[in-house]
Amino acid sequence: MGKIDTILFDFDGTIMDTNDVIIQSWQHTFRRLTGRDGDVAKILATFGEPLEISIRNFFPEVPVEESIAIYRGYQHDNFLNLISLFPGMEELVKEVKSRGYRSGLVTSRLKHTTMQGIEKFGLAPYFDDIVTAEDTTRHKPDPEPILIMLDKLGAKPQNAIMLGDTLFDIRCAKNAGVRSVLVSWSLALQDIAAADLGSDAPDHVINQPEELFALL
Repeated sequence: MGKIDTILFDFDGTIMDTNDVIIQSWQHTFRRLTGRDGDVAKILATFGEPLEISIRNFFPEVPVEESIAIYRGYQHDNFLNLISLFPGMEELVKEVKSRGYRSGLVTSRLKHTTMQGIEKFGLAPYFDDIVTAEDTTRHKPDPEPILIMLDKLGAKPQNAIMLGDTLFDIRCAKNAGVRSVLVSWSLALQDIAAADLGSDAPDHVINQPEELFALL
């Protein structure tokens, strides 16, 4: 692998603690469409997956537009009040920029709420570019989102590293030829040891954001 000059970040569950708003949005949708709460473990397993795919799998008998409207309606009303930055991530994002690394945000979230989140906490100036679900036809774990970002930044896979919290992030990085870092505050993989992931094991695991710099 080459010398790292490019650092890519996932959004949900990595930089931004959106766990509560995502789970509550799902439960709101489940209650509206089925009259009961959904299985939290199954909800967590969808973290990192594009919403439309998860919606179709959970509610195959309901028109996807109807399900998505219920889910997004709840997020629209509650998103900014239920999100927060994970401890140390603001400092990490700013330090990455100050040290001269290329920095990109690669997410399966739509652009509108992604921008709402990073603008709320003043992080927009610290990313050189952003790739959202609307910028790609194929989504994580397909390598396309990362490859689009690398092209935007003029960076090479062997010189990049990706931080994420789900198997979708790890697989996307591996498929793109980029080093992968799993953040230990992942809710999606909270009870799974990295060593137990087999071929999906990340290249690195960090317990604190600042540990990233020891890997570069």
